[in-house]
Amino acid sequence: MTVLDEAGSSAGEPTDARGRVAELAEIRAQALAGPSEKATEAQHAKGKLTARERIALLLDEGSFQEVEQLRRHRAQGFGLEAKKPYTDGVITGWGTVEGRTVFVYAHDFRIFGGALGEAHATKIHKIMDMAIAAGAPLVSLNDGAGARIQEGVSALAGYGGIFQRNTKASGVIPQISVMLGPCAGGAAYSPALTDFVFMVRDTSQMFITGPDVVRAVTGEEISQNGLGGADVHAETSGVCHFAYDDEETCLAEVRYLIAMLPQNNRENPPVAPSDDPVERRSDVLLDLVPADGNRPYDMTKVIEELVDDGDYLEVHERWARNIICALARLDGQVVGIVANQPQSLAGVLDIEASEKAARFVQMCDAFNIPIVTLLDVPGFLPGVDQEHGGIIRHGAKLLYAYCNATVPRISLILRKAYGGAYIVMDSQSIGADLTYAWPTNEIAVMGAEGAANVIFRRQIAAAEDPEAMRARMVKEYKAELMHPYYAAERGLVDDVIDPAETRAVLINSLAMLRNKHADLPSRKHGNPPQ
Repeated sequence: MTVLDEAGSSAGEPTDARGRVAELAEIRAQALAGPSEKATEAQHAKGKLTARERIALLLDEGSFQEVEQLRRHRAQGFGLEAKKPYTDGVITGWGTVEGRTVFVYAHDFRIFGGALGEAHATKIHKIMDMAIAAGAPLVSLNDGAGARIQEGVSALAGYGGIFQRNTKASGVIPQISVMLGPCAGGAAYSPALTDFVFMVRDTSQMFITGPDVVRAVTGEEISQNGLGGADVHAETSGVCHFAYDDEETCLAEVRYLIAMLPQNNRENPPVAPSDDPVERRSDVLLDLVPADGNRPYDMTKVIEELVDDGDYLEVHERWARNIICALARLDGQVVGIVANQPQSLAGVLDIEASEKAARFVQMCDAFNIPIVTLLDVPGFLPGVDQEHGGIIRHGAKLLYAYCNATVPRISLILRKAYGGAYIVMDSQSIGADLTYAWPTNEIAVMGAEGAANVIFRRQIAAAEDPEAMRARMVKEYKAELMHPYYAAERGLVDDVIDPAETRAVLINSLAMLRNKHADLPSRKHGNPPQ
């Protein structure tokens, strides 16, 4: 009995079924082992796990079912015909995460550096098609050196097929990209098309043109991590949603995220039983948020008080910190939370915050996740850079996302809600199902000081004591137009509530809205601001 070698040749064949089964076992053992122990040691020496080790951490134990394990490339030339390893450098299949089906493909860097060739791409196309047809999440474990140059344009066409399927699956099934090694050139566009991107510090990088090309074209000297490492994309570019120090933690968090998402756009997110009482009062909120609108506080502390067991998963935690986007549970039901963060830039909306929140709102709406918006926003960030950078069109992205969302939407005004930013942050006027406010709320076109300077500028200028007159006019404006019940009296908020009862109010309101149905006008698709 002889097993096929890497070149696909054999010397003798078994003659009965038992021999064939034994032959199959040997072939499978060879495919599972990978190219060599030396290649595995080299992978571990870089601080990286092998593709199969990663899949074992991602999926429930023993649940992985591999597809096309025995696939080999058919390319000729450049020595490829003498090297035809099983799997062709990518492992594809499905398994479960907490008992729910998940599809996965993982580049095997030990084989051709994980580079994508025609057979490699075909395997990925197939598993993507299976995920879409089955209506289950797709996770890609990326650790590849780009297109397989020896196969030329055939490899490039393989990327096109991946991009097309990423787009087809967008908003249909959750797509998660986990960067565990290099991802350069056109290959970086597949993760950019997916819903979430995870990275591991020091071992994963993403860039369109690498440091050598940057140096040759611009003269700039920069390392791979400095150009496209996890921290760069988590803090500066916003390409990466989550960044971790090691693969084990990263993959554990991928499992946690999957547990918060539905299988597809036709299902609701999974419900997790909660021991946190619905009627639990949060009296600490009465002291946590200062009534003085100029004093900062940490909005994450408010979120912790409201959600089940204080547990939530923040998305894009380190990018655009003036707004918070998080997944959490209220009475076991998954919700998306969008909240201004007064600790960063006073919680204003700027270009990056608008983009971050808009994408998150779209994701929640695509996957039937209700949205709770916590407002404490003084307005849009003023400045030449913001205006020249297109704050108008970027801010419109968030406005468009909210207006287009049909999931249950509840907004809560904690303190300030000024100007256009108040309208954009899911106000009642753009379709919020329910709008609540705390007694500390101030809903107005602008702050009292600014408003008084505009409305009463002549009186202030003509007064014997302009400062005293300004203070008097500010007080008068607040009393007339900015008292906590002004908006409620005009039906702009549905109720002013006790902050300590916020959790119960949100849970009961979401329960009422659970079967909400809303239709959008018939159209091929909208044309959102870019």
